[in-house]
Amino acid sequence: MGIFDKLGQAFGVSKELSIEEYMGSAEMENVDILNEPADMYIKPVSITSEADVKLIQDELAKKNIILLNIDEINKRPNTRNTIVTNLKAYITKINGDIAQIDESRIILTPTKVKIIKKRKASKE
Repeated sequence: MGIFDKLGQAFGVSKELSIEEYMGSAEMENVDILNEPADMYIKPVSITSEADVKLIQDELAKKNIILLNIDEINKRPNTRNTIVTNLKAYITKINGDIAQIDESRIILTPTKVKIIKKRKASKE
């Protein structure tokens, strides 16, 4: 048994674990070996219920920008309105911003990140 085998056992890694299995594991899900960690990320999130609001708030607290897909809740207008109202209140509280991109997507930004909502007229 080599030193790497002993180290592997100490860390709970067996010989049977292939590199593909290791890289696909939950531990490696957020590891980017090619780049340094970013200060913030743009994260796509599909919202299906009011329970997902907490996940969105947590991501905004981590200073991530959320690209929110609301296709699923568009089928339930009352739920959609409640969720969007709650998100707007949270965004106002943290001094972030929110804007609707199209019928199925909303962008939410964390503290001190603002969205320019009007286009400048082109000079012709």
